[in-house]
Amino acid sequence: MKVVSSEGGCMSGSLGILDSMKKGNDSKVTEFVLLGLSSSWELKLFLFLIFLLFYMAIVLGNLLIVVTVQADTCLLQSPMYYFLGHLSFIDLCLSCVTVPKMLGDFLWQGKIISFSGCLAQIYFLHFLGASEMLLLTVMAYDRYVAICDPLHYLTVMNRQLCFQLVFACWCGGFIHSITQVILVMLLPFCGPNELDNFYCDVPQVIKLACMDTYVIEILMVSNSGLLSLVCFLILLFSYAVILITLRTCFHQGRSKALSTCASHLTVVSLIFVPCVFIYLRPFCSFSVDKVFSIFYTVITPMLNPLIYTLRNADMKTAMKKLSKKHVASCWPC
Repeated sequence: MKVVSSEGGCMSGSLGILDSMKKGNDSKVTEFVLLGLSSSWELKLFLFLIFLLFYMAIVLGNLLIVVTVQADTCLLQSPMYYFLGHLSFIDLCLSCVTVPKMLGDFLWQGKIISFSGCLAQIYFLHFLGASEMLLLTVMAYDRYVAICDPLHYLTVMNRQLCFQLVFACWCGGFIHSITQVILVMLLPFCGPNELDNFYCDVPQVIKLACMDTYVIEILMVSNSGLLSLVCFLILLFSYAVILITLRTCFHQGRSKALSTCASHLTVVSLIFVPCVFIYLRPFCSFSVDKVFSIFYTVITPMLNPLIYTLRNADMKTAMKKLSKKHVASCWPC
């Protein structure tokens, strides 16, 4: 009798485990709720107007740089402006990944994003973000060659090498991004489904997984965190060498080179500091993360056109030529 009852207990226990597993599978998360930046309607309306202006500035500013570089043959033949055109294109696309959804969520009550939509945001965010980091590193190398070896600059930074470097940046961004998406896809999600941000990103999403995410968070730091940190350190080293080299240059050439390097360093700081802060520390999150996320996805893409045009005489000259050409073509109408 005891043996039979124990077998019955084992069978009932097994059935209970199977039932709980079935319930866990049935409760699979299919969408996430974005908590956003605020729950106050008045504040959300104010933020909507502010970020709408920011978004318009991002689109118009970066689009203007892309069109100007493509329309001006001299700029397009210059490696620095060739890279700048790609940088503006990345910023334009990067803002479209998160800002339109954020603007819609300011006006709608349900800040919901599907699981597939969340994965798409993660993919494009990291694809474009990593490509931009690598491109900024390439731009630092371009400035290094231009300043430290000016006689061989056009020979070293030829058209074919520039194309290969940009292509390598896009490939590196793709490899980094697809790795992040695979990490998330392998995780089970059975609730809760609230993300304390205005877009989907790996650090917030993996914390909702129904399992111990220690290994996943270490992999995230090894992927996103180290990529940001290594690129940042390479950039700082490159510009340190450039600044040391500039000490032996003539005053006129030195001031122009310093102006260009200052522009690059400003962009680098605005991009890399938030990324290092967000992705290089697993297992914890702070409310200030949203502020850094805004800098990374909104403020930096908006400031890049201002930084590269207001401090750059060649870009301003090319834009004036483009506007005069456009006015002349429209004058007969």
